[in-house]
Amino acid sequence: MFLGSFTTFAWLVKPLVGYAIDNSLTKRAWIFISLFLDIIFVLFLGLMQMPLFILVVLLALNSSSAAFRDVAVDGIMCVEGKKYQATGRIQSIQWISILIAGLFTSLGGAYIAEKWDYKIGFLCLIPIYLLVTLPTYFYKEEQSEKKYASLFSDLKNLFGDKKILIIGLFIFLYKFSPSFGTPLFFIQRDSFGWSKMWIGTLGTISTLFGVIGSLLYYKFSQKLNIKKWLYYSVLVGGLTTLSYLYYTPFTAIAYDVVYSLVGMFIFIMVMDFMARHSVRGLEATSFALLCSINNLSGVTSNLSGAFLLPIVGLKWLIVLSALTSFLCLFLINKIE
Repeated sequence: MFLGSFTTFAWLVKPLVGYAIDNSLTKRAWIFISLFLDIIFVLFLGLMQMPLFILVVLLALNSSSAAFRDVAVDGIMCVEGKKYQATGRIQSIQWISILIAGLFTSLGGAYIAEKWDYKIGFLCLIPIYLLVTLPTYFYKEEQSEKKYASLFSDLKNLFGDKKILIIGLFIFLYKFSPSFGTPLFFIQRDSFGWSKMWIGTLGTISTLFGVIGSLLYYKFSQKLNIKKWLYYSVLVGGLTTLSYLYYTPFTAIAYDVVYSLVGMFIFIMVMDFMARHSVRGLEATSFALLCSINNLSGVTSNLSGAFLLPIVGLKWLIVLSALTSFLCLFLINKIE
């Protein structure tokens, strides 16, 4: 867990990454630099024997490079999406791609792990990175006039924006809910007697329904009143959480399938909401900041759930988790 945290450090400081991208070079250039560095990293990882320390450092650099690419792509999504009023549609396409890629990655990674070793896995990434350069090359980024503002001015512009502060607090409270997900895994394994293969298969089925949820958001995103739907999603979130009080083998499958579809629809809606409210000229920075608040809320939910489970038990933790879903309601009216 420590090594994993170390290698993903750059993802915890995404607003700083976003600020570097917003204020130097172009987003397109950052994607090219990231891909070039990743090819070098995986060549080292795939061709050389190295001590554990060097291996971890290279994995951290590889992860950091990917974080720059991720934030640059999100910056493009905010700029182009707001220009054409299509942030929701672009993000639907993004997440459909990510979910499908995740399925291929799971299957391909499992096959490589079984037949060869991790070095082959890294080398197999090189043609993927080269393939990604094609859409990057054909994307024509409009050159915006650089404002050359000082760091202090940018921070004042970002954190002095009352709208961003309210949205940040809303996102944290909206996503905060003491987690009880891990106990459900042990119930599936120990009480239901499900095999790891079946649990993995159910995860794959859930992913496919997540794709359907993304497609539905693509279709309806232009017609949604997001502010109104935020109220609906809070209510749905509270009710779905309470439904876990009745957890049987049948309902477990139904919950995974239905909630994957509904959950992905709501998830992209919230991401769309954040993209629409990114700050002009600091799109990559502000969207990365809101994503970091979203991630921080997830970490806080996991820690609070772990702390409360042995104290209150699973059933009361579920009830408490449902009640905290409503903490954000008073902020919705304050959002423009």
